[in-house]
Amino acid sequence: MIDDPATDDAISSSVVRAADPLWAQAADRIREEIARRGLTAGSKLPPERELCTRLDVSRVTLRRALGRLVEQGLVTASHGRGWFVAAPVAPAPAREWPKDLESFTATARRKHMRASSVVLRHDTVTASLDDADRLGVPAGTPLLLLERVRLLNDVRIALDRTLVVVELAPDLARTDFRETSLFEELRRWGVEPDRAEATIEARTADGELAGHLGIAEGAPVLVLDQTVFTRDQRPLLLSTVEYSGDRYRLRTTLQTD
Repeated sequence: MIDDPATDDAISSSVVRAADPLWAQAADRIREEIARRGLTAGSKLPPERELCTRLDVSRVTLRRALGRLVEQGLVTASHGRGWFVAAPVAPAPAREWPKDLESFTATARRKHMRASSVVLRHDTVTASLDDADRLGVPAGTPLLLLERVRLLNDVRIALDRTLVVVELAPDLARTDFRETSLFEELRRWGVEPDRAEATIEARTADGELAGHLGIAEGAPVLVLDQTVFTRDQRPLLLSTVEYSGDRYRLRTTLQTD
């Protein structure tokens, strides 16, 4: 999804994984071990206790990881006998347009790049009628306004304007977002972004946006507007991200039923 700037530099896989939940990291490691050892359909995995020790995770985390691999058709459980490889495992293809809700920082790490931000505004504002309607709160409700220029390897990629319901994560007002991921900080305070309803459209940059991104006025931009919901399906935040058209690319796969 991102066109890597020429200044792209690699980072270690351990850092790339740091943004993923522990169970997702465990699932990736099990997948990689199956592929590395060339295990075929019917091969038995080590006992759960041994897997927990190897992966340094709890039984609950391990079973969530294995549950994800079951959903993906990679492993299967046999009651009283353990876990088995369900099918030969090929390396996971690189994702361009993630099916899972993913932060800018997590996407950057997946692409072996470094995300940072220039924070333009970090204020508490009150919800307008339109914002209140989208967020399901009364007009005048306190919202955190976070406006940032998003950079990849110090290259200006996008202008991100986000509104977060303050009562869901009040400590965000004291967070330094120059290097911090908003999604990671929300999760740290127990608020889990679950899904987003988004629209994408093409526009041209006005003078202010062009100045922030270092592009010509009238240059093409890709605008992502989304409402992000928590796991209990409560609106959490509104985000409008304007990407420089020559530095960001959308690529996905479509197929018939």
